Amino acid sequence: MNLFQSLSMASQIEHAPARTARMMRLATYASVAVACTLIATKAGALYVTGSAVILASLVDSMLDGAASVLNLIAVRHSLQPADEKHRFGHGKAEALAGLGQAAFIGGSAVFLAFESVQRLIVPHPVEQSEIGIAVTLFALALTIGLVAFQRYVSRLSGSLAIGADALHYASDVALNVGVIAALVLASQFGMLLADPVIALLIAGWIGYSAVQIFMGAYDQIMDSELPQADRARLRDIALSHAGVHAIHDVRSRLSGTTPFIQLHLELQPDLSLHQAHVISDNVEAKVKAAFPGAEVIIHADPAGYEKDPAFHD
Repeated sequence: MNLFQSLSMASQIEHAPARTARMMRLATYASVAVACTLIATKAGALYVTGSAVILASLVDSMLDGAASVLNLIAVRHSLQPADEKHRFGHGKAEALAGLGQAAFIGGSAVFLAFESVQRLIVPHPVEQSEIGIAVTLFALALTIGLVAFQRYVSRLSGSLAIGADALHYASDVALNVGVIAALVLASQFGMLLADPVIALLIAGWIGYSAVQIFMGAYDQIMDSELPQADRARLRDIALSHAGVHAIHDVRSRLSGTTPFIQLHLELQPDLSLHQAHVISDNVEAKVKAAFPGAEVIIHADPAGYEKDPAFHD
């Protein structure tokens, strides 16, 4: 399951819009605050230790900070209501932020890989590793707390931007564990190559995270359909009404946290306009209950319309 699929299913969770918006903003503020704190502490640790993995961790945190600021701006913009110029809302701002995050994180992976290769060729000794370990343990605890909060908000809101932020901060958890391992191996056991080798592995993990974030953002920008499970659920809901013979032309997409759903209902041909409208409204209400916050458009067709040439005269 990719990021787009998990977030689109998360958007089905019922929530109060005002509370969700508040939690989304709080998640972005927390992300920026954590990033700034980690940048300051890791910069000090790098000055003291000269470790490649501390450098890797610092660069990652600096890019995390830039991505978090971008996220904060994007989430604030995406929460603005639809207006005359943007009739479908501003949800795509989250996907744009996701692409920006992927670029930041991918760039950091390339830089770290290059630096790690340099350290493999010319190993550098690690000094005062206990300071680096203490700082990394602090970063690990802070990052775990942030990821837990971001994942809660992501499940609550279905926000792609916050989900992407949680994904790349989750990679930082692995990064910090790797930093501790490298510092211990280099300082306590004299394994100087452990420092750049683990930094190189971390670079690979960060690059993988960038690809995951990019794919989730790309799916949303390209208006990819909701996952097959959601589409099957939508079909079951529509066909559960006794007056619906079949459905066709089902279309769906996700913009920020808002699902957009369109479908045609095939109804008994001799129904009055009023009766067809009542059935359509009933199906629409059930779809909105299953997909909270969704924008739903339903068109009613007489059953057999697609196959009978008489309807097209």
